[in-house]
Amino acid sequence: MRINVLDNIVFKNKQKAIGAFVIVFYVVGLIGMLLPSTFSLFQKLIPFALIVSFVALALFHKSTFDWKSILCFFSIYILSFAIEAFGVKTGKIFGYYKYGEGLGLKIFQTPLIIGINWLFLVYTSSAIVDRFKIPKIGKILLASLLMLLFDFILEHIAPKIGMWHWKENLIPIQNYVAWFALAVFFNSLLKLFKIKIENKLALLLLGCQFLFFLFLFIGLH
Repeated sequence: MRINVLDNIVFKNKQKAIGAFVIVFYVVGLIGMLLPSTFSLFQKLIPFALIVSFVALALFHKSTFDWKSILCFFSIYILSFAIEAFGVKTGKIFGYYKYGEGLGLKIFQTPLIIGINWLFLVYTSSAIVDRFKIPKIGKILLASLLMLLFDFILEHIAPKIGMWHWKENLIPIQNYVAWFALAVFFNSLLKLFKIKIENKLALLLLGCQFLFFLFLFIGLH
């Protein structure tokens, strides 16, 4: 009993420490992106920031990584990357756009990290809505709406920080429809595999990213 109490105290202290680190990490990143003298440097660190966020999230994944969850997460990564690559090449999914250099290494003109970004958003949005006692279809739709709201902000700041650019600088409605449809699909996969996600950092990380892009959008306009 005493060991369990000590383990719980250690876990909570660890959570607070990493939570504080995440907040400071994003605040420093925001300031760095807003200052003209450091913008170029921090722009190159965007892929690193996404990886750090993903690792921090993984550290607080409450359930075990069994074969079902690994297969599901890997499927989301591969499918989302393949869909993005097809979308960039044809313009038939999201509309016509091109990735810049802001997201790092690319294959088929598509950043490898984009699949991690999709998985991050699906995971965190699902972790947040799984706390609510509502039907599965409600959780799928609510998580997908959270992702759509996130994308709405992201789309307007992405061109300014070199992540991607739309043809004639116009974001088509098609993009948001496709985003929501894919969000529903990926969140449905989690429910199909019966994966319940519990993560103490999910809300903080998604919230920090959302506010980071929101304040960046305000600051760079």
